[in-house]
Amino acid sequence: MLVLGRMLRGVLAVVAVAGFTGCSSDDSPEPDKNHISADVMRNALLKPAEVGPTWKTPTESAAPAQLVSICGADTDPAAIPGKPTVVSAPLSDEGTEGVQSLTQHALVYEDAVSAATALATLQTVADACPPSTQRPAKSGDREEPAYTETAATSPLEQGAWAGFVTVRNKQYDKAHPATADVAVAVLARNNVVLVDQYAIYRLGRSDASANPQFSADWQKLVGTTLKRIG
Repeated sequence: MLVLGRMLRGVLAVVAVAGFTGCSSDDSPEPDKNHISADVMRNALLKPAEVGPTWKTPTESAAPAQLVSICGADTDPAAIPGKPTVVSAPLSDEGTEGVQSLTQHALVYEDAVSAATALATLQTVADACPPSTQRPAKSGDREEPAYTETAATSPLEQGAWAGFVTVRNKQYDKAHPATADVAVAVLARNNVVLVDQYAIYRLGRSDASANPQFSADWQKLVGTTLKRIG
């Protein structure tokens, strides 16, 4: 929360200075050189072929007014704070031994204050995630074995971007060995909030280290997008 606090104070200071300057000059205000456009974010989000040869754009995607579930388990997807322009690019890689997915949302706001407020809203959701959740088996259309899911949220900074990441691990019932690792990274810079979820599901595995490269993988995917923005 210290990083977010510094961000909010810095944003408000910039806005105050800009407002004072505008009142004392007859010149038209210059365009904000730090403003990030929706087109820039659209070009920065990863495409299937850029992740791997077996990655594709899924035929089904989340509702346009929803992000992803930050806490996991049975919690609903987070609502989009405010009224940004939303640029999305969901990707998936389905195999016989498991599934990988990368859900990318860029929330492009009119100004940095709105983006900082949105980040704070999503941070509040993450801070309320329980550290551990157990769920019984489900039947019907969404059949799923019983599982235990843990979640931990920590600050995240990459260059000029700052926010948080919530990392979850799901261990299924031993009668149905499988694991799932999910990282939801939420980062803000100027007028944009980037929400990236990387998830990998492994079948036939019941150990917590089923995917030792998970941490490096999600950080690489997020970092690649951020480097493209400049």
